[in-house]
Amino acid sequence: MALSYEFSIGSVRAKENSLFTGSDIEHMLGCKNISELCRYLNDKGYGEGSDIETIIKNNTSELWSYLRSVAPDFKIFAPFIYINDIHNLKAVLKGIMSDRKFKSLILEPYTISPDIVVKAVENRNFSLFPEWLSKPADRAYETLAHTSDARLSDAILDKAVMEEILKISEKLNSQFVFEYFKTTVFYNNIKIAIRASKTGTDRDFLNNAFCDVEDFPRQSITDTALKGIEPLIDLLSKLSAYECSKAVDEYKISPSAFERFVDNKLIIMAKESCKRAGEGAEPLMGYLIGREAEKKIIRIIANGLRTDSGLETIRERLREIYG
Repeated sequence: MALSYEFSIGSVRAKENSLFTGSDIEHMLGCKNISELCRYLNDKGYGEGSDIETIIKNNTSELWSYLRSVAPDFKIFAPFIYINDIHNLKAVLKGIMSDRKFKSLILEPYTISPDIVVKAVENRNFSLFPEWLSKPADRAYETLAHTSDARLSDAILDKAVMEEILKISEKLNSQFVFEYFKTTVFYNNIKIAIRASKTGTDRDFLNNAFCDVEDFPRQSITDTALKGIEPLIDLLSKLSAYECSKAVDEYKISPSAFERFVDNKLIIMAKESCKRAGEGAEPLMGYLIGREAEKKIIRIIANGLRTDSGLETIRERLREIYG
């Protein structure tokens, strides 16, 4: 019998009870070391393993198995999965060209088999890839092979996936998904501009890196980023789209505060749209986004324990939760 969104929503609402709560966050913050944090996650049923990355990997595998089992149309997750495809291509490309191991870096799920990725890179035959990726992959290969500019190679691939994600999300019949990914692309562009303004990147790099998205003034940001960080921040502080001016206020506090603002904006968008939705794919999308947000929280706490950061410092870095 074909699955229905009515069934899926009922299922995912029940699963939401296992998402992190404020109490869970406090328990994790109270852990004295990584081993104690791992035990807590094991006992909670988050994922099995004796180290953080194994636990997260097992949780991710279980998450995608669940989503496959309840989603009437698994293609709705393509925008999220394509990001893994690009990550995997970057890992294989750099690994093969520098003779480094890369298998442990491969992320799941994916739409392009890692075996296909390896074959395409080894033979420089990117016609094996979907049409949207074949030409950018060849350009990224050419860039890395002849200039060793890994940053530009990555930017070419990132732009390709952002463009494809925007196209797909616009066709998914979900205003939330389209707005979510427009916001994602906008802030990816802003991050590129900020880095460029601080490192003296040239115009050619920005032309290859920026992805056109609604309300992103590409030309003015390009021109201003080339002048340095202070003129750029002044320009961005005047942009109201996507609450950019508020994000810049956070950047003035610290770059990490800016990153937290962007992450929180996206999770709040998901909570406001997906938790209230009574039909369609949004509740499934929200659950996925909520689970992904939990990974960041775990890694922030784990990193704080490894570096012996103070409790308040760790708290300041934490993100909103979906639960």
